[in-house]
Amino acid sequence: MTAPRAPRAPRAPRAPRAPRAIVFDAYGTLFDLASALPAAPTSEIPNPAALARLWREKQLQYTWLRSLAGQYVDFDQVTEHALDHALAALRLNPEAQSRARLLAAMCALTPYPEVSVVLLKLRAARMATAILSNGTPATLARLLGNAGLGQAFDHVLSADSVRAFKTDPSVYTLATATFAVPPGDLVFVSSNAWDAQAAAAFGFRVFWCNRAVMPAENLPGLPAHEAPTLESLPGWVAGLA
Repeated sequence: MTAPRAPRAPRAPRAPRAPRAIVFDAYGTLFDLASALPAAPTSEIPNPAALARLWREKQLQYTWLRSLAGQYVDFDQVTEHALDHALAALRLNPEAQSRARLLAAMCALTPYPEVSVVLLKLRAARMATAILSNGTPATLARLLGNAGLGQAFDHVLSADSVRAFKTDPSVYTLATATFAVPPGDLVFVSSNAWDAQAAAAFGFRVFWCNRAVMPAENLPGLPAHEAPTLESLPGWVAGLA
């Protein structure tokens, strides 16, 4: 009679590895969306803050609604449609040149003050970096070039390549496929709670740059770290296993 096998000792959980790359959202995380508003004269846009807020709200809503409806258009068109709705809702009718300047300003947004230093520190630590954005490749290239950050990233990944928008998992898969690693080997950085939490639910280790000091959304996903700016990102990444 064969003796019963001794039970196997449970395997110890695999210790998390050091991150292979840092993947950044662009709009609102690296670049200040409010910096587009000075492109229009105050005589035509008397309340720039209200326009900026509604424009951004509609821009995001249209990405989600189009994703749900399966009616994809690229982010440039979404941005234009959102601006026109915001202008109409606020009863604004700027000159065609002012409207064109507002749209063009989306390619010349100002980076937040700490962005350049943070990217230099990550480069000095030999950390690979990427952008993962809803923005189109052409607009992202212009945005980075105008900000002097054209060489700051190893990869610039656009949701346009999968014809979907965040939080569709196919967008986050662009990062794992590019670096050929599982989600847990990447750090994802976003200022948007819905994006940060969806990325955490996908499996990324997430740094939530909570610039607006907002509460978390009642959605799946728990960011690994929260901070009001990106300044602490290099030190936090260095401390990861």
